[in-house]
Amino acid sequence: MVRQERKDAMSIAWTSRYALRTKNIKSSAIRELLKITQRPEVISFAGGLPANDVFPIERFEETCKKVLEQNAVMALQYGETEGYKPLRDMIASRIARYGIKAQAENVLITTGSQQALDLIGKLLINSGDRVLVEAPTYLGALQAFNAYGAEYLSVPCDEEGLRTDLLEASLRFGPKFMYVLPNFQNPAGTTLSEDRRHTLVSLANKYGIPIVEDDPYGQLRYEGEHLPSLVVLDRENLPHDDGYTLGNVIYLSTFSKTLAPGLRLGWIVAPPEVIAKLVQLKQGADLHTSTFAQVVAYEVARDNFLDEHVRKLRDIYRERRDVMLAALAQYFPSQVRWTRPKGGLFLWVSLPEGMDANYLFREALKHNVAFVPGNSFFAASDQTQDGRRHLRLNFSHARPDEIREGIRRLSIAEKTQLEQLRSVRRT
Repeated sequence: MVRQERKDAMSIAWTSRYALRTKNIKSSAIRELLKITQRPEVISFAGGLPANDVFPIERFEETCKKVLEQNAVMALQYGETEGYKPLRDMIASRIARYGIKAQAENVLITTGSQQALDLIGKLLINSGDRVLVEAPTYLGALQAFNAYGAEYLSVPCDEEGLRTDLLEASLRFGPKFMYVLPNFQNPAGTTLSEDRRHTLVSLANKYGIPIVEDDPYGQLRYEGEHLPSLVVLDRENLPHDDGYTLGNVIYLSTFSKTLAPGLRLGWIVAPPEVIAKLVQLKQGADLHTSTFAQVVAYEVARDNFLDEHVRKLRDIYRERRDVMLAALAQYFPSQVRWTRPKGGLFLWVSLPEGMDANYLFREALKHNVAFVPGNSFFAASDQTQDGRRHLRLNFSHARPDEIREGIRRLSIAEKTQLEQLRSVRRT
């Protein structure tokens, strides 16, 4: 008893010393769910995980051996905060295929795209600043921005992405910036249509509001044509097209979905003056991203290997998406709706009025299947009004046979809750 009282007293003492900004920080719902779903009997659609069976392990083994034999001292030493120059050159060359004009000086390597979000929050957000986000939006961005006291203006999405017809009313409140995922959005899987991209960029230019364009899934398109990125469309508004100097868009991406998330390698593409300030902030965070990881990633990706690997991923993930869509059509009640993504890793399920995805999650675990309830993907002010009727499903990680069985199990849990809801209404 005395020991417990002492422990409680120590806990209270530490709590009183935490910075005020920590009040806005909560654990990632997805990271917590992944702990629950690690049991081998659970089929998990919860995490945004690439498939374990497609990691290019042999290529990594060969590359690590090569790096340690030929460049060990450099790869194991401290490096530039900006990142490994050949890797930054490679990134600039790759994104040029999509019309994004950049050089190495426009690229900052980060420790995963999550650090990119954190650095942007640190750079742009004062406590109480408004950030315009999609509803729903990426949970990791909310988690990063919350640490700096952000408040949110949320604009709904539909099958064509952000509702730009509703955007201008929120822009009048003067958000510090807009955070948008135009390609195969996480969590909804939707893609911002080309017309809406033009409208979004035009409104951003009209109101002088910067855009943070997060594009982790852009290369994972399974059907349809590539759409111009926001950073490319923004350049059309520049009085002088001198590259990236005057751009109003900060662009983010990552190797987590195309090579391996364990590398923890993302990047920011921005005007040089923005990169310079982000470099200063990163120096205070971790000095630089792992030199070894950067050198290995560069050597793995070079000689067109990454292009070949991405083509393989597209084939595998397209099949898994199609299997999930077919299973949903076969097993789910007719009252349930879902998105049909043209790429990426996720789709978004909408439940009938009165159903609760959090309750459904508990019921689904009884059948050894898991997902992420939708309320995690809404800013706090929106969670109660819309999030409880939605859930996110990941189709990239599970094998096709697991996807079919997992959706069958989930349909049983759904039908159970739906029948309970009908019983309540009858009474």
